[in-house]
Amino acid sequence: MTLRDFYFDLPRKCIARYPSPERGKSRLMILDRPSLRRKHHMVEDLPELLASGLCGPQPLLVFNNSRVRRARLPGISLATGAAVDFLLLNPLDRHTWKVMVPRTRRRKPGSRYRFEGNLEGEIVEGPVVKDPADEDGGFRFLRFDVPVDDTWLDLHGHMPLPAYINRRAEAIDGERYQTVYADRTAGAALGPGASAAAPTAGLHFTGELLKALDRAGLEKTFITLHVGLGTFLPVRTQDIKEHVMHEESYSISAGAARQINAAGASGRKIIAVGTTSARTLESAWAGEAGTGKIKTGELRAGEGRTSIFIYPGYRFKAVDALLTNFHTPGSTLLMLASAFAGQGYSKPLAGRDLILETYADAIREGYRFFSYGDAMLII
Repeated sequence: MTLRDFYFDLPRKCIARYPSPERGKSRLMILDRPSLRRKHHMVEDLPELLASGLCGPQPLLVFNNSRVRRARLPGISLATGAAVDFLLLNPLDRHTWKVMVPRTRRRKPGSRYRFEGNLEGEIVEGPVVKDPADEDGGFRFLRFDVPVDDTWLDLHGHMPLPAYINRRAEAIDGERYQTVYADRTAGAALGPGASAAAPTAGLHFTGELLKALDRAGLEKTFITLHVGLGTFLPVRTQDIKEHVMHEESYSISAGAARQINAAGASGRKIIAVGTTSARTLESAWAGEAGTGKIKTGELRAGEGRTSIFIYPGYRFKAVDALLTNFHTPGSTLLMLASAFAGQGYSKPLAGRDLILETYADAIREGYRFFSYGDAMLII
């Protein structure tokens, strides 16, 4: 499989540059893999659809409750006066962060920058151990003159909108590029942590929609994966099997593991809300893919790190249905959706073909794509 296998033409008008006027008022396409049928609904219809048996009796929805860090930090080069945007990925200590920055090779150790809040920082030499996924030297390490933590970033940082949105973050993004159930303490056992991008399938849910799921008798639980470059860094190798995913940290509580294992053992469907939830479940599942309704193996509670790369040919062990957005061409997210759509088919690219046919239908029907776009439930 090559990277070009996962490209498709997308009119620019289909890219959602802003969220829907009201959270939860997004469209929902249902893709039924066995029948190859597609149906059109609204996200707010989800409780009624699931209660009616769309995914079998009493499915369990699994959400990623990681919080998006205000991780974009605009700066000014003290040497040239040029504006530079840094994306803070994770802290090494109270002063030093691993960062992503444009024109990386120009950012030499000793380069200094000024930021909001009367803060200065300097590019420093990184760890001796090389990141195996950093083939092009795409990262730097930025040491600030004073400690920089999430409290400081809440005051001076900006929401890290994806580049394809093609605008600066605005006031609305502070609320809408964050799930309503984001938990500042999620994954606390892993140390300081938050996401550098939103788990976007969760952006559709409102507090009222979550209550509607409860009223419909539908069970839900929360796990944590701190979204980083493993989720959104582009694939640069033509042979997709050569792509190396960056590690991301995850956490699954004992209570969540018990809920998920009980559902799997009783034959109830597990619905991953978003690709990050799916990757976490598949990473922490101990056992092989089952052939019947009852799952083999179980989900392990605890903290861990994952660099799992799911592409067509992968057999899912934990996930029975996937709620996700419409993804960018050539992305690992599109490859994961293609892999899930292809479950049960003998040809590895059958799922890719089904997803691209579905995307073509979505374009004809005027669905909105990417982070602020509409949703699809693959069953």
